[in-house]
Amino acid sequence: MEAIPGKPPETHAVERIGWLRAAVLGANDGIVSTASLIVGVAAAAAGKPEVLVAGAAGLVAGAFSMAAGEYVSVSSQADTERADLERERRELAEQPEFELQELTNIYRQRGLGEPLARQVAEALTAHDALASHARDELGLAEMHRARPLQAAVASAATFALGAALPLVTAVLLPMATLAVGVSIAALVFLMALGALGAKAGGAPMGKSVLRVTFWGVLAMAATYAIGSLLGTTVG
Repeated sequence: MEAIPGKPPETHAVERIGWLRAAVLGANDGIVSTASLIVGVAAAAAGKPEVLVAGAAGLVAGAFSMAAGEYVSVSSQADTERADLERERRELAEQPEFELQELTNIYRQRGLGEPLARQVAEALTAHDALASHARDELGLAEMHRARPLQAAVASAATFALGAALPLVTAVLLPMATLAVGVSIAALVFLMALGALGAKAGGAPMGKSVLRVTFWGVLAMAATYAIGSLLGTTVG
């Protein structure tokens, strides 16, 4: 968007939605899955070396899994977008008048009168027909376009960063208090992440913090219960 003279350009939270979603998802998953894994293994009465190995393995495997999953899913989205754009490009070449009328109808449905809608459609078609149809017919704004590599790198990096927090906590704590200490630390990290994500996205902070904390508590409680049960059974 071009800046208005004498006024700084506006920035909107929605412009950050692509990388923000991947980053928050990666960090949240890193904290929850690694903390839950550590707590579950510790609850099974394993020694500290086994707990740390499990946590480190979870960090590495989770980071690669997040990167692969994001890359594949976002690549599928990008492929669909490219296919739609290619189809639109062909239709513009083969049926220009039909496409112009289609764009006119879109602007009419948004409240413009017929003459003005036609005038706007003609002006935008002359400027960049494909971009106009991509934005107004397909809903493909540039800021929302799929970027597989960006999503994969952001997810892997933030997962590793999130997973490192409970893992470092486990390294520092004695085995006797490890499960409780990692659980408390993980909840603090999740609350901070929820607050940061809400601030970056312009969303209500309380709701975001409550949401990530609830699912974190649920995951760690489940793995602790399973670890305790299996540890008692095996023992």
